[in-house]
Amino acid sequence: MKKFSLRYLLLGFFVLFTTQFAYAEGGEGKEFDATEMIMHHVQDSHEWHFFTTTDENGKEHHVSMPLPIILYTYDRGIQIFSSANFHNEGKVYDGFVMDHEHIYYDNGSGQARTDGNGDKIAPIDLSITKNVVSMMIAMTILLVIFLSVAGAYKKREGQAPKGLQSFIEPLVVFIKDDIAVPNIGEKKYAKYLPYLLTVFFFVWVNNLLGLIPTGANASGSISFTFTLAAITGLIVNLSGNKTYWGHIFAPPVPPLLWIIMIPVEILGIISKPFALMIRLFANITAGHIIILSLLSFIFIFKSVFVGIPVSIFVVIMNFLELFVAFLQAYVFTLLSALYIGLATEEHHHEHEVEHHK
Repeated sequence: MKKFSLRYLLLGFFVLFTTQFAYAEGGEGKEFDATEMIMHHVQDSHEWHFFTTTDENGKEHHVSMPLPIILYTYDRGIQIFSSANFHNEGKVYDGFVMDHEHIYYDNGSGQARTDGNGDKIAPIDLSITKNVVSMMIAMTILLVIFLSVAGAYKKREGQAPKGLQSFIEPLVVFIKDDIAVPNIGEKKYAKYLPYLLTVFFFVWVNNLLGLIPTGANASGSISFTFTLAAITGLIVNLSGNKTYWGHIFAPPVPPLLWIIMIPVEILGIISKPFALMIRLFANITAGHIIILSLLSFIFIFKSVFVGIPVSIFVVIMNFLELFVAFLQAYVFTLLSALYIGLATEEHHHEHEVEHHK
């Protein structure tokens, strides 16, 4: 019975996953544009689009959830309204115009206002976009899971883990014993373990949400990865001890080489979080683009001989992406712990200098 249910669950997941693209590109007489379809599903947006239907007249009807737009303007202060107001053909509302999910000031003719150099003038966009809502959903999921697990531990104190506890506890122990302790050390790991657990589960859940049909690609957003990498960078540098900063501004090499090594070490402060940011962004985005590119072959060739093997391969790729979702969360957490450990480790700096002499 369990195998039967699992089989239909996987089949339903696949059908739901593939039909969203068929609806999105099902307009009669409209030439299929693979690039437009891929960018539409990878990029962030001011509404949550579910699918598109086409009536008997060939007119498309988009089924989506509007999201709040919050703009800070230099003349009117904060402006709040629904993204549904941009659903007209010109996408103009109250002095603003939307162009490819970017909001600019309207010049009065439905076009973006420009300055003397020809650059488009835009307000400060603080809107709650699709990625932001997805992160809120991830946060809610994590709160529900960990509050319920914490409550279970209080009720079943001293007893073996059961249910959700038995799934979460090995992951927590794994992060502690295989990531935090080896890289940061027995004495200092406890201070940073809450952050490492938070970043691991937050990245992992967002990666998984991005694989759900019509889901948001939050982990594939450079803003998302930049923020997490910046937090890790701040923790690393604020936790850095005298040895860490001494190694940067007085590296254990002959003083004549300091003119080369000091800029290199300073560059390393920036390059470490930059590598975290690009690694997560590139891997998650690449996975989505590959799957969407494969699905594009179905609509380009419109042949069952292409559709069947491509569909099978897409299912395999989706299972691979489930592993990648976990792997990228693990790598981000591991590198964060490694950088923190390097910043807090006590080196024998004097011996290193003496050795180089």
